[in-house]
Parts: sequence; C-alpha cells; structure tokens
Amino acid sequence: MRDWNLGPGDPIQLTIAADARLTTTDYLNDHIWELDLSGGDPAALALRTTYGLRARLMRLFPRFTENGKTINDPAAFIGPPRVRRFYPNFLSVTFSPFAGIEVSTEYWVATSQVVCGRLNVINRSIKPRSLRLEWVAQLSPIEGRSMAAEQKQSVVVLQGQVEDLFPVLFLTGGPQAGPGPYSSLALMLDLLPGANRQVTWALASLRDPQQSFELARRTAARPFDAEKTRIELLNTSQTIDIVTGDPEWDAAFAFSQKAAYGLFHSPTEHLPYPSFVFSRQPDQGFSRLGNGQDYPYFWSGQSPFEAYYLTSLFPCNAELARGVLKNFLAVQDAHDGTIDNKPGLAGQRARFLAAPYLASLAWKLSCNGQDQEFLNTVYPGLAAYFWNWFSPTRDHDRNGLPEWQHQLQTGFEDNPLFEGWHAWAQGIDITTVQSPALLAALYHEAQSLIRIATILGRTSETITLKAQAELLHKGVQSCWDAEAALYRYADRDTHLSLAGKVLSERQAAPVIEIQKQFKQPARLVIRIFGQEQALKRPRVTISGELNEKPQFEVLDTRDFSFSANGAIATTEKVYTSLGKFEFEGLSRRDRVSIQTADLTMTDHTLLLPLWARIPSEQEAHALVFRTILSAEHFDHPYGIPALPRLFLHEADPVSLGVHLPWNQLIGEGLLAYGYRREAARLTAHIMSAIIHNLKRSHAFYQTYHAETGAGQGERNALHGLAPLGLFLRTLGVEILSPTQVRLRGENPYPWPVTVKYRGLMVMRQMGQTEIIFPNGQPIVLKDPTDALITAG
Repeated sequence: MRDWNLGPGDPIQLTIAADARLTTTDYLNDHIWELDLSGGDPAALALRTTYGLRARLMRLFPRFTENGKTINDPAAFIGPPRVRRFYPNFLSVTFSPFAGIEVSTEYWVATSQVVCGRLNVINRSIKPRSLRLEWVAQLSPIEGRSMAAEQKQSVVVLQGQVEDLFPVLFLTGGPQAGPGPYSSLALMLDLLPGANRQVTWALASLRDPQQSFELARRTAARPFDAEKTRIELLNTSQTIDIVTGDPEWDAAFAFSQKAAYGLFHSPTEHLPYPSFVFSRQPDQGFSRLGNGQDYPYFWSGQSPFEAYYLTSLFPCNAELARGVLKNFLAVQDAHDGTIDNKPGLAGQRARFLAAPYLASLAWKLSCNGQDQEFLNTVYPGLAAYFWNWFSPTRDHDRNGLPEWQHQLQTGFEDNPLFEGWHAWAQGIDITTVQSPALLAALYHEAQSLIRIATILGRTSETITLKAQAELLHKGVQSCWDAEAALYRYADRDTHLSLAGKVLSERQAAPVIEIQKQFKQPARLVIRIFGQEQALKRPRVTISGELNEKPQFEVLDTRDFSFSANGAIATTEKVYTSLGKFEFEGLSRRDRVSIQTADLTMTDHTLLLPLWARIPSEQEAHALVFRTILSAEHFDHPYGIPALPRLFLHEADPVSLGVHLPWNQLIGEGLLAYGYRREAARLTAHIMSAIIHNLKRSHAFYQTYHAETGAGQGERNALHGLAPLGLFLRTLGVEILSPTQVRLRGENPYPWPVTVKYRGLMVMRQMGQTEIIFPNGQPIVLKDPTDALITAG
C-alpha cells in the first residue's frame, strides 16, 4: 500500500462513512464523519458529525497532559498531523504532541451507527515518560443532553442524547472520567524508553443506551489489525494508483476514488444492487420520515448522467459500477421498456424517462465489448429503453427527433434557457425545443447498441438501429451553424433558431393588444411578475395568426410554472402575427412580460455532438478551435463553463460554473477526433481548480468557477471529483484487466506517468511505454502506438 504524508496545506478530503462493500449500510440512518486536522472550538484534531442535522455538532478528539501542560491544539504540537492512509471508511494520521512522543491514530467507521478508532502512543525519548490521555466527546445537541460520564457494568463510559439517539463512548484500558473542561475518558500512560501503549475506542449511537453500549464494546473488541488488513486489501484490488510528476495530482486522483466508493449504499428491497448518492456529508444521512421519501435531490436516487461520470472513476469491469446499470434495468417496465430517470433506494421515482446514456454506459462497462456475457444480459432491456424514446409522448411532431421532457433529464438543470426560477432566466418549456444534446446522446446510444448487436450476432436489429442513427445524425446536423462554428437549439415545430425579442412589458390589464407581424413563425413566452404574496390562478387567451390563418390558444394555470418571481408559460403554438391577449386572475399590481422565445443562447450541452462523433472532420476542427479553444467562447483558465461568457452579474455562478461531467464528455469528444494535447490541456485546467479547493477547503465541489477556480454548490459532490477516466484516456491508457491493456498515442503530459492496478504497472515515459504484468513479464513499446497488449 502507498504511504502518504499529507498535511493541512495539501490537497486532502477526509470524510469517512460506512463502506457498502464491507458492511450493510443504513440508507435511512447513516452517520457520516469528517476529520479536521485543525481548527474548531476548542482547536483540535477532531472527528465530527451532526448526525444528519440532529445535533449542532458532535466532535471526538484527543487531549494530552504532561508535567502540568495540557495540549489539544494541533498548532501547538511538536509534529503536526500528517495523513498516512485514507479509504472510504478509514483514516490513519500521525502526529507528535510533545518532543519524543509519537502518536498514530486510526479512525474506522465500522457500520452506519458506530465509529471506532485506535491510538498508539510511542515514547521515542531516552527517558521514561508519564502522560495523561483524554479522549474527548463534545456533543452540542439541538434536543437532548451533552455527553457525561456514567458507569455501565463496572465500566466508565460517556453517554449523551441527541433527539432519539443515545451516543455511548467506550474506551479500552479501564478509563476514568477526565478532569478537563470537556467530557472525556482519561487514561494514565507510563512509558519506558521505546515503549508504546495502544488503546481502542468506539462510539455507537443507537436509539437505546444499553444497545449503544453493547455495540460500542463489541466493536472495540473486534480484531483491529485484521479489519484494517481487510480494508487495505479491498481498496488495493479496486483502486487505480496514479503516480505523476505532480504529487498533488496523485492525491487528487486518490481522494476522488476514495470519495467515489464512499458514495455507495447497500441494496434495499427497491434496488437489488448497491446504489449511490450524489454526496455523503455529516449533515446528511437521516430521514425524519423514516422511509427516505423526504430526502432531497442529492439523496433521492441514481441517474444515468451522473452514473456515466461516476463509473469513469472505476476500472471498466468493476462489479459495483455494473450493479448501477443493473439497478436501472431492474426497475424497467416490462411492457414498454420504460426506465425511470432516478430510481432510489427508498423506492423514489423521477417519473420521466431515463436520460439516454445507459447503452453507452453498458459498452464502457463491458471494457468496449470484451465481456460478451455481460452485454448479452443487458442488451434486450437497453434496446427496448432506447426505442421508447421515440414514442409519441416524447416526440410531439413525430419526426423521429424527440424532445426532453424535464430539465432534470438534461444534466444541466440550471440551464437559463429552460429554468424559470430566476428572473434573468428565460424559462422556455423544454418540450417545445429540439436539443442537439439529446439527439447527440441518442445517436451515441444507437452507435453503442449497434456495436453490441454486432458482437452478439443480432444482425437484423442493426439495420433498424442504423436507420434511426442516420435520422438522428441529420437532425443534429440541421442544428449546425457554420458561420458561428457551433450547434444551436431549434424550435420543435419550426426547426428555426431565432433570436428573441421583448414585445411588451407593462402592468397587467384584462386585455393587451399587440399588433405585431413576424417574418418567420415565433413561439411566445409569457411571464407574470406577481406583486401579491401569492399569484392567483392566471389564465391567458391568445389570438393571432399563423401564415394568415387564425390561431387561437388558451394558457391555463396548469400551463404555468411558478416561482418566487411569479409565473411563466410558453405557448404550445407558433405565430406569424399577433392580435389580442386576454388575462384573467391577475391584479393590476402585477406586471406582464410578453416576448418571443430566444433560442440563440449557447451553452456547454451544445458541444455534445463532438462526443457523439457527429461533425465532419472540418466541422470538428471549426468547433474545437473557433469555439471550444477560443478565449471569446469556452476557453477559460479552470475548464469549460456552462455558458461561454457572463451575460448578467447575478447569473455568474450559473454562467461560469464548470461542470466536470460535461467537461469529461467534451474531452472524450476531443480525443475522438485526435485532439489529445487539447484534451490534456483541458484536464490540466480542471485539475488546477480541484487542487486549489482541496488545499484551501479540503473538499471537492459541485462546480468550479471558470475564472477563479472557486468551488461552488454542494461540498464533495460526485460532480466535482477529479476526472480520472478523462486523465487515463488522454494519457492513452485503457486498463481492460490486470493482464490486458490498450495503449493509444503518446503521453501528452510534461512528466512520466505510472499507472498501477492489481500488480499491473504501465509507465508512459517520453517516447516509450513500459508495461510490467503481474507475472513479472516486461514489455517495452515505442510511442506513439496503438496496440492491445496481453500478458503471455
């Protein structure tokens, strides 16, 4: 195992929780912990949680006293804390509180309701030492009581209460209640030169104090070394070790894999395989309803877009990743092939079709077709799901080019074109827009299914798939704007990408006349800014014409989307001329805005055709160099932002937010067209943002600001984990198994890179690559190369 030496100024992320690979986690009552190497009140090396916001704070930390001097602040330690090993449920830290005294402390979250640890104190000096160790439990409950010493079965423990939980702290060695200002268990340590003393503690938090005590005592009695070895062996076998010329990159990739595995929860009756949450933080993990139905979006199910990104952090054949795909297929409707976009461990459903990334995910998880048995199992369900996208409910004009049904399908729910919550966003009904991103994703799905069907010998099915792929290809290409060198949104019915215009903005009135003609059919967006505390039930009757034929439409309450700013609706019909708007249910203090839909807005989803390999070589070149790598568009210091530039100061976090799943897809698109160095440059920009935040805040973030690199949104969200998959692909290394690896191109990075996985070692140097297989067989190849290498 790799030994690290990381301190507070290094890129670290120290959240730990029960590991679903090693125990059965509790999705409804999951206690999640984070280690602070310094800070807090009092300042300490402290493990903390809030029990999912049931407590203000729970902290566990050591205090040391020698010769009347008491110390718990790491800033006063002779040797500051250094992180040596880290796994999803385990941390190892060393420090020296006094000269000649070395301490190693280990933290292990054994199950969702118990955390355990071990301290080993060594006397490195040449004289005997006597010191007092206190293990402090600092509980600040919202409802309940702080930790206090109690005696249970002749053992002194600390016990408290936080709502319906009774935390009990147990310490081996016969401790007494500590004398300090904080509730603690204390032991006297008398150490001869070179001697050491080892103690184990456990904190269990159940709904019964006696059960908490028994669980804590049992956990402290478990064979710690054996459990540690088990954890290390598991993670060694499932983690890719990256050694670059920059140790900060190495740490970021290692912590990303730790965090990714830590997002998983055990199967439930609703999903047969482990599933993931989008973040796992100390403030999360508790369902007050007791059934998970009250969990917010980040804990309410797995989705295809996030699944595609998350699984890129694992080896291609990882069973945990395959289980994610099998969960989607497990909830598939056997009648029509529908798969829900967000099935959850508590039975949650998004109630709209899964975004089209599952066949692409299956191809990736088969190691690009290597595992035919796996593909044979998943193909029928994936094919049925693919064709369901073309049903009339998802293809309103029935031209074979479906529309999104909900913003949450898109992977960019804050898209200003469709999001109506903010006053500066357009809020257009997403079902009225033809999205190049959706068509590109479906085209990629079709190509994946064609590959799978070909391998499986389903020749007849490839014919219809190819025909549909061709239709999708033409649909995407119809959105290409050669002059601007990018793809555009188009109206569902007119297939035009028109600029919008405000037609009227005024106080509400029963009737508003707008005598306006358009050269081309336009769709309308009506926004009502309510001045009262709650909007009444709005109703709008529109009279106009389409190509000199009368056009009449009624927008009822159900057609409006409501937000803090009012209500917004998009017309179902399009118009070439307008006449009269009749309003009902409004107050004269309300304001009304009527405008034509503006589909010229550019965002990062419009770059997805590059990932799907749809543009011609010439078009791809224009898209890459005139749009993606242009400083006037998407080229920014910390990655590709959601929008190429800031259009309004209030929209800054949305506009300039860098979404790593989208950046990964765009990077894969660059690689598909041979732009390896450009993809490596993008990866370097992303890594700069990630490392900056890991060093400053000790966390990954949901998005990163494209200009400053600052983290934004949810802490330690999967969306912000370092893109290991993109890095390996830019490096040109694809590990298919410990005995098989594919190499492409050459190393585009400024330093040699070594990749280790289960005894396999791949060393990409400048001009050559050396491979050493687990059996010791060495192979050296000159670069650039394109080869599949298998151990002899």
